[in-house]
Amino acid sequence: MPSPADPSPDGMPAGPRPDPAAWASSEMCLILIGMAGAGKSRIGLELASQLDWAHLDADNLIEAAYGAPLQYIVDNLDREAFLDLEATVIQNLRVRRCVISTGGSAVYRERAIAHLQKLGLILHLWVPLPVILERIARKPDRGLVIAAGQTIESLFNERISLYQQYASFTIHGGNGPVQEYARQALEQIRSALPHWPGTG
Repeated sequence: MPSPADPSPDGMPAGPRPDPAAWASSEMCLILIGMAGAGKSRIGLELASQLDWAHLDADNLIEAAYGAPLQYIVDNLDREAFLDLEATVIQNLRVRRCVISTGGSAVYRERAIAHLQKLGLILHLWVPLPVILERIARKPDRGLVIAAGQTIESLFNERISLYQQYASFTIHGGNGPVQEYARQALEQIRSALPHWPGTG
């Protein structure tokens, strides 16, 4: 299996949930966290389109670093090694005015979350568990990071508290139009942050 470059992490610990008002800057990003199958990539792309910003998918960067599909990488690294790799890729992001869709496991490494907090506003994309189960069943090779013997229901419950801990906003997704979910998310942010740079 090929090896990626290994830039040095800064090791900064993740802090508490940041004050959303602190991110009312033209240089900020929007970062989506949430369960595998929530639709972070699709809604992230739509958010970027509505804002006329760039979109970045962290899982795609991992695939590019290895030159292999995400599922292959997950299958050939143990859980801790993959989480370290994911955190290093995230820590090396240097972007502005960008919507970032992270992998569902990004919240397991505090150094990754600390860097995302420095980049901008973290949004938890919440989708009901039945929708997650249906989407994962339909596409099981999505590179899900899950412990041996663990159920998806257990993983969902394990991660939800981490998503809620680190996100400044919870936005909603599901089986409806992605354009509407993105519009509602931006409306929610603009209502809470009238001077946010995406307003107007």
